[in-house]
Amino acid sequence: MNICLFTPDEINKPLSLKDERAVHIIKILHKKEGDTFTAGIIDGKAGHALITKIEPKEETAPNGKTFKGGSLSFSFTPENDGKLLKPLSMIIGFPRPIQLKRLFRDMAGLGVQEIHLVKTELGEASYAESSLSSEENCRQLLIEGCVQAGGTHIPKVHFHDSVEQCLRSLKTTADFVSSSKICCDNKEPASSLPAFLKTESALASAFMAIGSERGWTDRERALFKENAFTLCGLGERILRTETAATVSASLLLSAMGAFE
Repeated sequence: MNICLFTPDEINKPLSLKDERAVHIIKILHKKEGDTFTAGIIDGKAGHALITKIEPKEETAPNGKTFKGGSLSFSFTPENDGKLLKPLSMIIGFPRPIQLKRLFRDMAGLGVQEIHLVKTELGEASYAESSLSSEENCRQLLIEGCVQAGGTHIPKVHFHDSVEQCLRSLKTTADFVSSSKICCDNKEPASSLPAFLKTESALASAFMAIGSERGWTDRERALFKENAFTLCGLGERILRTETAATVSASLLLSAMGAFE
């Protein structure tokens, strides 16, 4: 946990000592009254928080049992706008739930601005029905990725029933029209992704499509081509969905100068 994130409502209220953030601050960071820790508001400012009071006390549950409780009070000082998200949107075929967990954390850690999860024609339909596909669970995993990266801004997640529906919803937006568009494909790539990026002298924003574990159908490839996507490969090895997403996002962000 490289930053403790709070909602706007939480930032001015005492934090329960049972909250995992308070546990981390006290037991992992070994912070005491008068110490500071890195903090931020979700989708807002980053800065530092001064611990003004740690007040442990015994609390009583409704069944009459007592337990250790209490609160940690702090004052937050905003210092900057946080680490802004990069102009990279990922279109990703639904992976296995365990892969989706890692994918959300990695995409948030890298700072992509949007994730479009798509039901693909060759993808396993049950993956899209996972509890991880709920907005609340997605957001929590994305927050975990931002906490690791020390960022405050959370990528937006969108769900689509098909590639066709996804592209239809995107192609009317100004960002989509003006951005570079790449589709990762190991069946009939026009070039490798690194080779393609060498031809993009000023990569300002991009949309990157990654298939589910069985890849794209010919119909889906045709849809991407019709919408000005360039099919690019990532070498001769077949990668997992979340691995391909992380590798391709890293290459695109590097081309944008995000790591400089």
